[in-house]
Amino acid sequence: MRFYKSLGLWGMGLLTCAPVWAAHAYAMWGEPALPAGFDHLPYVNVSAPKGGEIRLVSNLRVSTFDKYNPFTVRGSAPAYLSGMMFDSLLTGSLAETGVAYGLLAVDVDVAADGLSATFRLNPKARFHNGKPVQAQDVKHTFDTLVGPFVAPGYKTLLIDVAGVDVVDDRTVKFRFKNPNRELPLTVGGLPVFSRDWGVEDGKAKDFDKVVMDIPIGSGPYKIGPVNFGKDITYVRDQDYWARDLNVRKGTANFDRVMVKIYKDNTARLEALKAGEFDLMRFFSAGDWARRVNGKKFDSGELVKGEFENRLPSGFQSFVLNTRKPMLSDVRVREALGLAFDFEWMSRQLFYGSYKRVHGLFGNTMCETSGLPSPAELALLEPWAKDLPPSTFGPMPEPPRTDGEATLRDNLRRAQALLKSAGWEVKDGVLRNAQGQAMVLEYMDSSETGIKTFSSWIRNLQKLGITLRFRAVDFALYQQRLQKFDFDITTIAYQGTNNPGQEFFDLFGSTAADQEDSGNFPGVKNPAVDAMIKAMVSAKTKEQMLPACHALDRIIANGHYLIPQYYGGAHRIVYNDWRLEQPPVVPPYSNGETWVIDTWWARMPPLTAATAAPTKR
Repeated sequence: MRFYKSLGLWGMGLLTCAPVWAAHAYAMWGEPALPAGFDHLPYVNVSAPKGGEIRLVSNLRVSTFDKYNPFTVRGSAPAYLSGMMFDSLLTGSLAETGVAYGLLAVDVDVAADGLSATFRLNPKARFHNGKPVQAQDVKHTFDTLVGPFVAPGYKTLLIDVAGVDVVDDRTVKFRFKNPNRELPLTVGGLPVFSRDWGVEDGKAKDFDKVVMDIPIGSGPYKIGPVNFGKDITYVRDQDYWARDLNVRKGTANFDRVMVKIYKDNTARLEALKAGEFDLMRFFSAGDWARRVNGKKFDSGELVKGEFENRLPSGFQSFVLNTRKPMLSDVRVREALGLAFDFEWMSRQLFYGSYKRVHGLFGNTMCETSGLPSPAELALLEPWAKDLPPSTFGPMPEPPRTDGEATLRDNLRRAQALLKSAGWEVKDGVLRNAQGQAMVLEYMDSSETGIKTFSSWIRNLQKLGITLRFRAVDFALYQQRLQKFDFDITTIAYQGTNNPGQEFFDLFGSTAADQEDSGNFPGVKNPAVDAMIKAMVSAKTKEQMLPACHALDRIIANGHYLIPQYYGGAHRIVYNDWRLEQPPVVPPYSNGETWVIDTWWARMPPLTAATAAPTKR
């Protein structure tokens, strides 16, 4: 399974032509919740003590790291590095969406025509080397991220940025090709690094050669002790320039953040039970229900916490690679989805803890249901020849096997679809007119995946389809994804409340042919491109929503993805004797990074003899 998230800090949606003035924040729709001069974010404890340590387990699948540069394609950087070491011009709030407040920037001025955004830098802003953060550094960062040595997702994300102008040392102006409400947040959320990073003997190295050079950022942490292959420690910058800034008060409370690396899930779980680290997030329902237990849980030292949130559900899915001939027919792809029995898996494997994904925009204002509205039809009808007729009907619901529906009914429908596509069962094997058997490969980076999806494999066998499970090591898995060398895999796509430019990378035609893009299913449809363009260029929420819905309908009826499932809460085990948390859980808390940012160490650490577990 691969987790996919957009590279921009704010994947959002686009800009009105009403007069705008320099402000402390930028909001895509309406007004920011916090006024100019606010004291602190509403979910932090400004009195939280600074000090102590939090010990984490890496949230990455890689078993080691070999570079400190998180932006280049090759190699693996340590977990959490970018967020801890690099500040951005603007920063978001976990209490609202589509809004960002000044961090490196004192204010932002979006032009009335929506074709530029000007940021004025805070004169106090400093890099870790003591030099001031200047407009030239912001321009250097942008030019580097759209250059030849960086992951291509940045180029897609920033494709509508025409350029960056240095107005003076403390003022930088981003020019846009088209009015776009998303772009001030996108450019405002870019991590900013120093022009001195990668300079050797007065000469800057090519960015792909900047590998083990210590990053020069302006964030609250620096790299501390490193034990290669085992752990990395980030240490709090005691002279952090923004420690008293309103958006940073009550955050970055730990003096040290140690991130440990374990070879597999079993080793991580046993290390947690042994007390080797303080916090771990769980994605496995089976682990959460049956294996998260032991003496430290009985004593109250370790606590199982379920933190509800209002985050988008995302759209974790089986990805069907349409570049492969056997998966190029939409009828075949729909038939594969009919064999997936989520209700059985929910009962037998998930303890009822997951909900079914229903589209790209679950749990957001863009969520799609029912028949297309007149505004949606106006967007879809010019592209009718490129779309299945079902696109103009009700929004598809994932097939069910409870109530009136049964797996047998679904498999009969699948069999009819396969027959219409030229596939029939002969001697128990599904074959096409040329006698070719339908044999597909499901690629995963973990051998445990077969336990979860073995029922799907069995159901496909009933249709005469062979689905072979192929577990590969994570490095090879990444390489094959980059080259689109797979039939079927799982991608855990994060959702967004404000979809925008990143969808060109996920589903745009240009990205389909671009190695290492996010368009894993190989979607190449002019109707999709048109809907994303309409979504990105919308000037009002009323214009954006029909475009979102139309895009959702096209992807659903194209059966590029087979929706899987999601959970509505962060399942986190934490050490209640070593960690304390704010009383308020923000509605858009983002899991372990929320803990890193806003929790703090008990001072001094409690012991088994003195601990009195807090009631939550």
